[in-house]
Amino acid sequence: MAVIAVVPAHDEAATIESAVASLRAQAVAFDRIVVVADNCTDQTVAIARAAGAEVFETRGNRHRKAGALNQALPHIALDDDDLLLVMDADTRLGTDYMAAVLRHFAVTSSHHGRQLGAVGGIFHGDEPHGVLQRLQAAEYARYAREIGRRQGRVHVLTGTASVFLVRALRDVATSRGHLLPGRRGDVYDTSALTEDNEITIALKTIGWGLVSPKECLVYTELMPTPGALHDQRLRWYRGAVDNIATYGLTRVTARYWMQQSALLFSTVMLLLYLVLMAYTIVVGVFALSWFWSFIGVIFAVERVVTVWEAGPRARFTAALIVPEMVYDVFLQMIFLRALGQRLSRSTPEWKHHTAPARRTLQVPTMKEV
Repeated sequence: MAVIAVVPAHDEAATIESAVASLRAQAVAFDRIVVVADNCTDQTVAIARAAGAEVFETRGNRHRKAGALNQALPHIALDDDDLLLVMDADTRLGTDYMAAVLRHFAVTSSHHGRQLGAVGGIFHGDEPHGVLQRLQAAEYARYAREIGRRQGRVHVLTGTASVFLVRALRDVATSRGHLLPGRRGDVYDTSALTEDNEITIALKTIGWGLVSPKECLVYTELMPTPGALHDQRLRWYRGAVDNIATYGLTRVTARYWMQQSALLFSTVMLLLYLVLMAYTIVVGVFALSWFWSFIGVIFAVERVVTVWEAGPRARFTAALIVPEMVYDVFLQMIFLRALGQRLSRSTPEWKHHTAPARRTLQVPTMKEV
């Protein structure tokens, strides 16, 4: 069994050295590290080679990350029992990541009665700078906590870093065009805006088990500006909605439909709450209530506790309530826009944001977290 890392990269000169360094720093050595340079116009190729990675350069790819991976995978010698890590170029792995993955594949031949086909990471934000990035880091910390509470049950195999059994990917490729959407022979559906979410649903649909262990730590880029965050989340939300619409309502997608419905309901409720509060203030009937003040205190405590591992600044920001409420409203407005685009059948747009230069940083082990 070989362990191979594939890193799709489009103009990632600022981060590719750090990404490759985190792969080379793993306790378990990779047999190969392949950077898939997709239509790069910067120094990504030269920097990747200097960092010790092989480079595969795409030709004429018009389908972004999914198309780049579909081009590269047939050119990488793989056996069915090999393990393939697919990792974003703006990501770093915790040093114990691959050791934890190998333990799960060795010990867990099945997950919830299904043969184990993939292990996803639990992503955290890079060191945040400024309020906006702290809010994102807090959001990621809550998500990681929720995955831990669900004992690693996968909702989405994170595109930042996930490891696949090659046999499972080949099963996906042969199922496309009849059991699964997409073109027969393609591992990734090039029509999907969020290929990580789509391949998660694909693997579940054809019967593969998935898990995201708490030991598999991943550190990824945080969006530096509201505009970049808007573009990222619009793609995520629109992609998630498009994926479940493509698959329809099935036993596998029912949970995803429920999640989107719950998100829509919570968005409407929060907006109604804010409108009602503003109305009571304007008409002069707003008054403090001991009962609702007590509920507010409980809410504030919950917000602090759920971001505790993100550090003291995240706890302080959570205790203030208002910054996180503004952040939540911002995200929910993006979600409503994504729904509007889907209903109007507008063509989704992929926007690439170049990450700022990153130093090669040490990442903590699971024992240090």
